[in-house]
Amino acid sequence: MWFKHLHLYRLHAAVAVTAEQLAEQMACYTAKPLGNADARRIGWAAPAGRLGGGQLLHEIQGHRLISALRQERLLPASVIKEEVEERVAEIEATEGRKVTRKEKTALKEQATEELMPRAFVRSQKIDLWWDTERNMIGVNTSSRARAEDVLDLLRETLGSLKATPLTSQTLPIRAMTTWLGDTASRPADLRLGDNVVLKAKGDDGVVRGRQVDLDSDEMQQLLESGRQASQLALSIEGQLSFILHDDLALKSLRFGDALIEEADHADDGDDALARLETDFILMAGSLRQNVERLLEWLGGETERQPAADKGGAQS
Repeated sequence: MWFKHLHLYRLHAAVAVTAEQLAEQMACYTAKPLGNADARRIGWAAPAGRLGGGQLLHEIQGHRLISALRQERLLPASVIKEEVEERVAEIEATEGRKVTRKEKTALKEQATEELMPRAFVRSQKIDLWWDTERNMIGVNTSSRARAEDVLDLLRETLGSLKATPLTSQTLPIRAMTTWLGDTASRPADLRLGDNVVLKAKGDDGVVRGRQVDLDSDEMQQLLESGRQASQLALSIEGQLSFILHDDLALKSLRFGDALIEEADHADDGDDALARLETDFILMAGSLRQNVERLLEWLGGETERQPAADKGGAQS
């Protein structure tokens, strides 16, 4: 249940939908098997799987947990290319002529259509945390594109959703570079880890450091040369550790030992569903608290207005 990554979004208008209404609307967009001609599909799935009896939504103390199932067929371009080349060679050998570019395009479309039903299907379950009291959404995926896929599904489910990526007054890349170069600038409860990615302002590539001393003289020299921290491993007072990215994404999340122990000792009666909900509410509480602290250290949140979208939806 514990999230590994987090892409954060701000809701710009309270979504007036109860848990019961949301669950009913989600039921119209549940995940279904891919059809033979489908390249990809996304729909809602039960966070607890079969153990939850198909329950699509869990709401506890203002925190909602929902899950999307994204399915896509993997049909490598090299496979299609090889198939097209074989068909082109056969036509040219049989008819004694060159195949035109237009014909090759048609052959490619035909090959894709015929091979798609036999392509391997990859499924990915993506969890979403919705803090209804703070009007914030966090999506558990390492990919911003996948997070947007889930938000699009939620937008379609609700009919409208005004949401933008969470942003801070101080750019994360500036704050991370300052924290890395000046120990006195670091908040009292903030600790540096041992991973960093530094990038130059020009086109000099990036420097990746893993399991390194971030306060070393070598690191300071790299900063003095003009490099900036685009990713930085951090921890907050033993409660949460993560790698902060320059788009404010939190990746490689690890929750503190005390929180995990609290979850392990919770009296759930060996009920898997109760265990999931216990883990979720403990995790959600920690995320709410620590995201707010991080935003405070970054100078507060930037006020952003969502751009108008077709059909009244916002993104």
